[in-house]
Amino acid sequence: MGMMDFNLFTPTNLIFGRGKLDELANLELPGKKALLLISNGKSVKVNGTLDRVTALLGKTGTAYVICGNVHENPSKEVVMEAAACAKDNACDFILALGGGAVLDSAVAVSAMATNPGDLWDYVNGGTGKGMPLQNPGLPIVTIATTSGTGSEINCWGVISNHETKEKIGFGYPSLNPVLAIVDPELMRTVPAKYTAYQGFDALFHNTEVMISRSLNVLSEPIALSAIEHIAKYLPRAVKDGDDIEAREAVAYGSTIAGLTMQLTSTTAEHSMEHAMSAYHYDLPHGAGLIMISNEFYRFFIERHACDERFVKMARAMGREDASKPEDFLSALVDLQKACGVDNLKMSDYGIRKEECDTLARNARETMGGLFAANPCEMTHEDCRGIFERAYR
Repeated sequence: MGMMDFNLFTPTNLIFGRGKLDELANLELPGKKALLLISNGKSVKVNGTLDRVTALLGKTGTAYVICGNVHENPSKEVVMEAAACAKDNACDFILALGGGAVLDSAVAVSAMATNPGDLWDYVNGGTGKGMPLQNPGLPIVTIATTSGTGSEINCWGVISNHETKEKIGFGYPSLNPVLAIVDPELMRTVPAKYTAYQGFDALFHNTEVMISRSLNVLSEPIALSAIEHIAKYLPRAVKDGDDIEAREAVAYGSTIAGLTMQLTSTTAEHSMEHAMSAYHYDLPHGAGLIMISNEFYRFFIERHACDERFVKMARAMGREDASKPEDFLSALVDLQKACGVDNLKMSDYGIRKEECDTLARNARETMGGLFAANPCEMTHEDCRGIFERAYR
C-alpha cells in the first residue's frame, strides 16, 4: 500500500471539550427510546454522571431503559443480555455511557439487537462463523467517561468468549456511532492506576499505527500529534486527576486514536494482549499491553524494521535530539516510570511462564490479521519469545 492511499470514513458527529456533556439537551438524537448502557461498577452513579445524563435526556423527551451489566473485558453473554434488553423494551438506539468496556460492548449490542442468532455467528477470526449482518444495527450515541479505547468514534469493539478462550475484535463500518461526546470533565474521578492503564492503551493505539505497514500520509501526523499529547500530559493526569488540562490532552490523544486506527490499523501487540486477557479476565487491557510493550517494540527495533518511524515517535515523546530507534524505548521506559507502571508483572495476574506458547498461538488464531500489519514478519517462535522475555 502506498503512503498516499487511505480510506477516511467518519459518520460520527464528534463533540469534544470541557463541559460539552450539557450539549446533549440540544442535539438531535437518533431515536425516541434509548438503551442506556453502563458498566456494572458504581462510578457513573456515585459521581453523578448518570443522573446528569438522564436529566438531559428528560429535557429532550427521550425515554430510556438502563442496562448496567457490562464488566471489564466484556463477554459475549453480556452482549446478548443487553441486546435482549434492547429488543424486549423496543429501544430504537443505544446510548453508551462509560469507559472502554461499555463503548466496545455497544458496537456488538447494536448488531445483536437487530440480528438473529449469536454474536459469534458474525465474528471474524477464531471460532467465529464470519457471517455478514442481515440487518443494520441500532444507531449508537457514545459518551466517554475514560480515555483509552477510542471506541467512542469507531466501529470496533473487543468481546471475549469465555467458553473458547477467545477475545476478538468485532465491527462493521455501518456500526460507527452517529454521535460522540467526549467531555474531559467526566474523567476527573478515574483512579490514578486506571488513568495510567487506559492512557497507555491510547498511546499504543497510536504507536502501533506508526509502525503499521499501512501507515499513510494522513494517519502519520495525527498519530504523532496524539503520541505527543499523551506522553506530555499522562504523568500529570495520573498524579492529579483534577488537572483538567492534562485530562483534556490525554482524552484528545485517546479519541483521535479512534480515527488513526480506522485510517490504518494496530499491530500484533493488541492480538498478544487479547490472548493474555482471554485467559485471565481480571487483567486490565492497558496493564497487559504495558507488560509486553518494551519487548514487543524492541523486536522491531533490533530488526531495523522502521527505524525512521521510531525516531519520529521518540521526538514526539519529548526526545527532541533523538537520532536512533532505541531512543523510543528509553522514552517509553521513562514514561512508564513517570506513571508508576514500570513494575507490572504477569505473574501478579496468575499468568505462568509455561503459558507463553499457548498465548502466542491464541494471539495468531484469534486475531492473526494484525500480525499482517506488523512492519516485518513475526513467527510463532518470535511471538512466544517476546512473551517469555517480557515475563516477570
